[in-house]
Amino acid sequence: MASSSWLQRGNNRLQGLLLDISGVLYNSGVSGGQAIDGSVEALARLKKAHFPLRLCTNESQCSIDTLVKKLQRLGFNVQEEDIYSPIKAVKSFLIENSLRPHLLVHPDVLDEFVDIDQSNPNCVVIGDATDAFSYAALNEAFTILMNMKQPKLISLGKGRYYQETDGLKLDVGPFSKVLEYACQIEAEVVGKPSKTFFMAALAGFNINPEHFLMIGDDVVSDVGGAQACGLRGVLVRTGKYRPSDENHPQVQPDAVVNNLAQAVDSILQ
Repeated sequence: MASSSWLQRGNNRLQGLLLDISGVLYNSGVSGGQAIDGSVEALARLKKAHFPLRLCTNESQCSIDTLVKKLQRLGFNVQEEDIYSPIKAVKSFLIENSLRPHLLVHPDVLDEFVDIDQSNPNCVVIGDATDAFSYAALNEAFTILMNMKQPKLISLGKGRYYQETDGLKLDVGPFSKVLEYACQIEAEVVGKPSKTFFMAALAGFNINPEHFLMIGDDVVSDVGGAQACGLRGVLVRTGKYRPSDENHPQVQPDAVVNNLAQAVDSILQ
């Protein structure tokens, strides 16, 4: 592990954490996923120490309630208020901007939008729809965007892939790029690495961003996104991590650790 200088930068002592979920706490999968070694105990230690933290995820395959229950079944002590997700972020964004979405999202999250007006759509919201990413579904979203005077595409993240128990899976980013290319537009991202998303995740802590640290397995969205907002960013060698991430041409993590447990050992020493 790199020097523990990432714990304190000048007078900016570490006071709070943002933790990614998938790839840091657990790897998802069809059977409910699997906790990463040491992560259950590491999170429990942080909670016992009353260390300010929030789970900051781009998860858009399931509702927050479903995610909480999944994590609890794996042994994690988490509650709904611990988690900030792009589902929460996009609903606030839609309401604040009087937007009526056409939804290209996972069927399991459709109920999260029942209170949002979806008539005569003036935007398209795309999430990690997995098997719902059919040609017909993408073409319908394309047609709706092309028929708008000012097409607006909102993406619940921009990740390229993520890790499940049986291997890597395509994330929302590649499918969002299809619509961007076809419609010659740029998607507005409401999940990581959006600055608006990170700032919303920090809301309520009354702690300046430079005193926060983001721990994630995505060198661009987690580490780079956090650093662009003034936070420190630590990369874990779990989840979708690849050795080449440590020599990324644009993003240099403040530290690289083997897993969450190792990071927590340093934080709570």
